Amino acid sequence: MTGTELTIVLIAVVIGSIAKAVTGMGLPLIAIPIAALFVDLTDAVVAIALPNMVANAVLGYQERESYGETRDLPALAVFGVIGAVIGTIAFVRLPEEPLIILLIVAIVAYVVRFFASPELRVDEATSKRWTPVVGTLIGAFQGAIGISGPIVGSWIHSYRISRGAYVLSVCSLFLLTGTTQFLIFVATGELGGRVTVTLLACIPVLASIPVGTWLRGRVSARGFDLAVIAMLIASIGALLVTTFT
Repeated sequence: MTGTELTIVLIAVVIGSIAKAVTGMGLPLIAIPIAALFVDLTDAVVAIALPNMVANAVLGYQERESYGETRDLPALAVFGVIGAVIGTIAFVRLPEEPLIILLIVAIVAYVVRFFASPELRVDEATSKRWTPVVGTLIGAFQGAIGISGPIVGSWIHSYRISRGAYVLSVCSLFLLTGTTQFLIFVATGELGGRVTVTLLACIPVLASIPVGTWLRGRVSARGFDLAVIAMLIASIGALLVTTFT
């Protein structure tokens, strides 16, 4: 990776880190498609893996006092692991593109429903009943195509819990899937030759998180909802770029 390419990756990481600190999501969604326009997609994905883990760990720790306001988090994590096993096994049999299209359709449906019914929320009884299904889907998509963020973001957002509890929830689930992904990169040797880049990318993450956290504290409840929806819409673009170009 040349100096110019490294600079582009680090700039993309800064933009993604600020968005993530505000909404709990956005680092891979923003940084990987931008970086992939200038460097190999594999380089971009591997370089962002560790910084994304760091961001999730830091943001989750910052919001740890909001744990009492979260909902279904342990169950989602457990079923997510089960789903990841299923998805990883199915990966060798299922084509990726139809799954991506299905995911995009689901995101679009949620966004349209949000604007049609701004006060839409999933109550506790409903979320508890659907947690095994959603948790398994989260893990299955992560295992099969390496992407689960839009499902996590839209499902937790539908709870309409506090922004601190939302950030803690999504970052905890992202940390679980991200750690698994990073360990696979280490085990398969994908990290080799990219150690310097991924370590350097952690620096702008740590520098940008306070900026994004400050911005999150300044936006209204409606503004926060719209920021999350914007990240979900951005995920559609990211999916299209990384899958079909």
